[in-house]
Amino acid sequence: MTNYSPYHYLDIGNAGEDLVAHWLQSQGWSILDRRWRCRWGEIDIVALYAEQIKDGEVGRTGDGESLIIDSPHHPIAPNPHSLGGVAAPSSPSPILAFVEVKTRSPRNWDAGGRNAIASSKQVKLWRTAQMFLVAHPDKADYLCRFDVAIVSYQQTSTQFGGDKFQEKNLISTYVAGYTLTLQEYITAAFDLVNDIG
Repeated sequence: MTNYSPYHYLDIGNAGEDLVAHWLQSQGWSILDRRWRCRWGEIDIVALYAEQIKDGEVGRTGDGESLIIDSPHHPIAPNPHSLGGVAAPSSPSPILAFVEVKTRSPRNWDAGGRNAIASSKQVKLWRTAQMFLVAHPDKADYLCRFDVAIVSYQQTSTQFGGDKFQEKNLISTYVAGYTLTLQEYITAAFDLVNDIG
């Protein structure tokens, strides 16, 4: 008898998005929207960081708690882009991240979802982000960027304790017999400002 997964394809994708949203919030981001749709497509997560700070500086999280940034790989520090193409990284403007989440099983066909962010997908995300800004004109002047989150999932083994890759992962969770792991968060993964006419 075949043992079917308790997770349906869309449910595991939603669980991956939940994990990424939780991680972003723990990093001081506010989640403005989830699965935002328009005729061009869908954006998995729209997140806002209202105060840009530098390594070693103390900032505030969305909950008002202090946050010390000490990593050059922190999601709020690197390379924000503006959809208009005139953003300066040192600007105190809020950062708006349009996050594409790719949740995949190990050894999948598209390199953990990285190959699924082809130029045609980037164009759809860029147009969808433009429509989000049209729908939210109060955010039209924010620095904007496109981030990609790579989440892996696999059935949790009861024979082995712990995750042997835990030290490389950003965050993991266990849901319905599966381990979901945020393996990589790519800030400013692509910029299409010059590619779309």
